Amino acid sequence: MVDPADAGREGKVSNRKYGMRSEDVTSVTISASADSRADSSAAQLSPPDTAGIQLSPGDLIEVVAGEAAHGGWCVARVDGSGPVVFVRHTLPGERVRARITEVTARFARADAAEILAPSADRVGPPCPYARPGGCGGCDWQHASLPAQRELKASVVRQQLRRIAGIDRPVTVEALPGEDDGAGIPGLGWRTRVKFAVRGDGVAGLRAHRSHEVIDVSDCLIAHQGIRDLGVPEQPWPRATSVEAVVATDNGERAVIVSGQVRSVALKQTPAESVLAMASRGGGASSGPRGRSGRRDRRDRRDRGDRGERGGNSGSRTDLLRGHSHLLQHAAGRTWRVSATGFWQVHPAAADTLARAVLNALRPQPGDTALDLYCGAGLFTGVLAEAVGPDGTVIGVESSSAAVRDARRNLRATPWASVYRGDAGQVIATRELPPARLAVLDPPRAGAARNVIEYLARPAPGGGDDLAGERRIAYVSCDPATLARDIALFAAQGWRLEDLRAFDAFPMTHHVECLATIVSS
Repeated sequence: MVDPADAGREGKVSNRKYGMRSEDVTSVTISASADSRADSSAAQLSPPDTAGIQLSPGDLIEVVAGEAAHGGWCVARVDGSGPVVFVRHTLPGERVRARITEVTARFARADAAEILAPSADRVGPPCPYARPGGCGGCDWQHASLPAQRELKASVVRQQLRRIAGIDRPVTVEALPGEDDGAGIPGLGWRTRVKFAVRGDGVAGLRAHRSHEVIDVSDCLIAHQGIRDLGVPEQPWPRATSVEAVVATDNGERAVIVSGQVRSVALKQTPAESVLAMASRGGGASSGPRGRSGRRDRRDRRDRGDRGERGGNSGSRTDLLRGHSHLLQHAAGRTWRVSATGFWQVHPAAADTLARAVLNALRPQPGDTALDLYCGAGLFTGVLAEAVGPDGTVIGVESSSAAVRDARRNLRATPWASVYRGDAGQVIATRELPPARLAVLDPPRAGAARNVIEYLARPAPGGGDDLAGERRIAYVSCDPATLARDIALFAAQGWRLEDLRAFDAFPMTHHVECLATIVSS
């Protein structure tokens, strides 16, 4: 089932969000009444009405929850065959009384207000804010961890089947260290948390599908190093957000405060490093630049729950105390990563994915590999060590801060280099060497269409041979765009050889996948 947020007025997956054209994705239609199909303009203005049932926000309905849907919902129908309702805070098979929160032309959304017949997989949410009307960060705290992974596996399988036309079993693997959260598995893992700040200076977390800031005293999925900072307990006047990040190997922490907050940022947090962010030419940068006098422009690209990364040329970051970067550990070594840059938020994710990518690509000495969307150079670095000085690895990254980090991280392997720029533009304007291996780790929107076409094109000189089988490791946190891109590769004659899924975001609906795609 598609995420209801992605269902368009005609019941299709939203092309705008995923950067798709209509021919790129299988149409998924949500049932509507015969009258509404006959008069689409009326349907767009009227609430769902099937067999005479009309729904409005605030209505209480009794339904039996069906399968899980992408985004942390379960699908239900009023009276079994009535309007489609996407319900949060429930589990498949449960009978619940749900309160309608939103009505669209084709479906409604609701929160489970009362559990009438609970699932055997239901547990008490450890966080008091994981409830209807509470924080929107955690989708599945009311399910046991094994059940959460089964739900995520079912969603990945649905997306593969319905978008890519591939039906295969999926297992979501636990990551090491899940018992580190104060004795409750699945807590204490998140190494980066961004708190929103209300107009009255209260830092909290946003409600689901809302700009409302929920006043929370703590976040249980946050790493202990972040929780110890006490961000929600401090007032943050004139701030718009407070972002905290921790390096788990050495415990060093950084706090990035947005708004006109220079003095507040230094006073309110004991973090080893403090950075202030403001729109270019505004607030936080007036006055001294701090001890280092350095500035770093934030260049970030949305990665959803994976953290932030990419381009925001309208803002800059000033270092007020400490360092502009943290030292992260993975793949047996240390990596310099800008405090505002992208790094996997689960402490075990970077190490696990680095090993998984090597297993998927099977690099040999002398190979040539591309690492598109390379970030701070994690996969570029491990591939460089694998191919050795007779090989070549080229990374591509749009973030200027990440490029600086990657080049520093790759100094010991001069046969690895990094180009700055959008991946699609770089492959169109630069003469890159033919590569047998490639890594794709794009933002949530997936890989650019021309990037897929470039990687899937026939090998130079015809045939498929580039001194061995051509292989791609595609890392993704969004199963819908991953399925779309697998389908695009399949249309070019490639096939999905393997797919692994990792529970890198316990308690949420997010899941990290690694697809191995090979030339047929």
